[in-house]
Amino acid sequence: MVANKIQWFPGHMHKARKEIEEAIPQVDVIIEVLDARIPFSSENPMISELRGDKPVVKVLNKRDLADPELTKLWIDHFEKENNIKAIAITTSSVQEVNKILELCRKLAPHREEIGKSIRTMIMGIPNVGKSTIINTLAGRAVAQTGNQPAVTRRQQRINLQNGVVLSDTPGILWPKVENPHSGFRLAATGAVKDTAMEYDEVAFYTVEYLAKAYPERLKERYEIETLPESDLEVMEEIGRRRGALRSGGRVDLHKCSEILLHELRGGTLGQITLERPEMITQELIEVEAETAKRAEEKAKKKEERRKRYLKNKR
Repeated sequence: MVANKIQWFPGHMHKARKEIEEAIPQVDVIIEVLDARIPFSSENPMISELRGDKPVVKVLNKRDLADPELTKLWIDHFEKENNIKAIAITTSSVQEVNKILELCRKLAPHREEIGKSIRTMIMGIPNVGKSTIINTLAGRAVAQTGNQPAVTRRQQRINLQNGVVLSDTPGILWPKVENPHSGFRLAATGAVKDTAMEYDEVAFYTVEYLAKAYPERLKERYEIETLPESDLEVMEEIGRRRGALRSGGRVDLHKCSEILLHELRGGTLGQITLERPEMITQELIEVEAETAKRAEEKAKKKEERRKRYLKNKR
């Protein structure tokens, strides 16, 4: 696996971060919208950093595209933390979306007791469905929606007329995705633009995971009797089954990548979750070890430069 790291922090996202930091002290409850297929990778570590001890409702959106068993695992995982409630929803159900406000009331009962509106702030990475949730809660189109990352560009306050005031924020990514696995998953689900990473690499990473975690889905969808051993062979088999061929019968791997990722994103491959809580624990250990190794190498080079400088000075 190539250890790609996404670095994508446009100017409007930097500005949004500053605005959020200034507004948070006036907020009672934070609503963080996650992608139920990648609950950890779609969590913005900047939100944890900015929120302090503010209560949070973690909304696992697109639950209809995610593995129900793993979604339940993730909800239990999040709710182990103090002051956090988690809920899985699909924006096609108004009833499910409205349950978000019930959780906000549970986390800030003191506001209703004194007859004040609960002040909430909704956050989430790009393309996670935040704007659709806002429009559903408001009962009208107040936020621009779109199937592209970074549609919302500025903050707005919305009075939901039911004792809740909602502050919308632009979808913000953090400056660098340190965990390379998270980078691939964000790209696989369409949270970042397809130009942010090599399309084929993302597809190969995804198919390798699917072959281990959901082999039957791949076999059924692409009518493959026995899955080959390597990710390359699986992709080639998908290409042959789908007629993604170049002249001379060679498989067009870029076309295969498009087919696989589009069908994953659209739910055609079935309900799939790309990460489990226990996987993340191991990945974070690896990231920490890699970071320590890089710091050690940097310190070593610095010391070598210092010795060389002193030697030349004599």
